[in-house]
Amino acid sequence: MSRASEESNRAMLRARDAMDRAYADPLDVPALARIAHVSAAHFIRTFRATFGETPHRYLQRRRIERAMAMLVETDRDVTDICYAVGFGSLGTFSRTFRDIVGESPSEFRRRRSRPAGHVPSCFAKAWTRPSSF
Repeated sequence: MSRASEESNRAMLRARDAMDRAYADPLDVPALARIAHVSAAHFIRTFRATFGETPHRYLQRRRIERAMAMLVETDRDVTDICYAVGFGSLGTFSRTFRDIVGESPSEFRRRRSRPAGHVPSCFAKAWTRPSSF
């Protein structure tokens, strides 16, 4: 790998790390391009060539991944989660969630939620394992 290619990859990784850290903040391409020390157009092309998707799509996917975790781990409203992960509108959040996950946020939560009193299988196996006494 050439030195220029290696430096370019590092610059893209810096920008992607910034997106991972600040996914809920309003991020725009010019700001991310400044982190990578390149022009906005060059940043979009290079990011896509490096990671296989545009910076916008990567950020959307990261936000949806975080929303998926929040839907399962918390009882927060879908609207609260939408704004907490950085989306500006519930409609955009729901449409993007469905595009990426294949179902609405509410359907995802309903399908993933566990009934009250549910015991994870790893605990049930440990509790019911025969003793060696």
